[in-house]
Amino acid sequence: MIQKLEEVEKRYEELNKLISDPEVISNTNEWKKLMKEHSDLEDVVLKYREYKKTEKAYEEAKEMLSDPELKELAEIEMEESKEKLPKIEEELKLLLIPKDPNDDKNVICEIRAGAGGEEAALFAGVLFRMYSMYAERKHFKIDVINENETGLGGYKEISFMITGKGAYSRFKFESGVHRVQRVPDTESSGRIHTSTVTVAVLPEIEDVEIEINPNDIRMEVFRASGAGGQHVNKTSSAVRLIHEPTGIVAECQTERSQVQNREYAMRLLRSRLYDMEKEKQDKEVASERKSQVGSGDRSEKIRTYNYPQGRITDHRIGLSIYQMEDFLNGNLDEMIDNLIASDRAEKLKGSEE
Repeated sequence: MIQKLEEVEKRYEELNKLISDPEVISNTNEWKKLMKEHSDLEDVVLKYREYKKTEKAYEEAKEMLSDPELKELAEIEMEESKEKLPKIEEELKLLLIPKDPNDDKNVICEIRAGAGGEEAALFAGVLFRMYSMYAERKHFKIDVINENETGLGGYKEISFMITGKGAYSRFKFESGVHRVQRVPDTESSGRIHTSTVTVAVLPEIEDVEIEINPNDIRMEVFRASGAGGQHVNKTSSAVRLIHEPTGIVAECQTERSQVQNREYAMRLLRSRLYDMEKEKQDKEVASERKSQVGSGDRSEKIRTYNYPQGRITDHRIGLSIYQMEDFLNGNLDEMIDNLIASDRAEKLKGSEE
């Protein structure tokens, strides 16, 4: 571990020089990339320096033991340093776990009703409200990109962007199938129905990260449907982008301007293409998939919301929370913190094997 930390510190010092080099600064993309690497290494380097300082204090105190006048002070110093070192070591192990490069990014979230018809669509609406309230608690901003509402106020599907530093790190474990068990309002006999909703969480991808040939994109414009004012039926402001090599489609109809709708659709398309490529890589590296808390597999049933019992159970970590109303009002931190801790523990175990 020490050898690895020495290498990290050496690289950090190199980056210090590079990001101050006028030639590098003039190349904006390269400078941004190096600044991000510098920022990612900073916590590890500062903690390693604290470790070295504590270790040095221990050794200096040990040398002072031979001096009768300083012996008592030396013993206190040694004891304090001895207690601190194992704690700092554990913190360093956690900091050395490779950080998800997408953690600080904005998020594009897509919620789709699955099995269960109108009841699934209504629960898709419940999840959208839950994520909106959680985003508000975290001071993130939400913008709806596309929505397909049902007559009863649910959603067949809804796509939205969550903007704010660290948004992906808080939402990424929400990808997968969410199952709801409850008595629908439309059910007169009071039978419990089971419905499913699929959630996909994609990091927003910059155009420098994924290259798209403009000739591969076909753009269609159409009139927006649903609520939105008189302009909805009068102008073809909605935009649909089709990436012809893959068949991936992205559309946006929530903005009044065709230009704005195209920009949002392009963001969505970039993220979907990146996600497709990432999924392919994850399948190729099966061992890496095992070190994750099921983040990414859309077909995996990750959570059950059981209304009669007032229980939310996450099947990946076996955690149940019995505060349904509070949870659906956006108080997700307990669940998300446990998912993050479990993922770290798995990765730490993997790095030690």
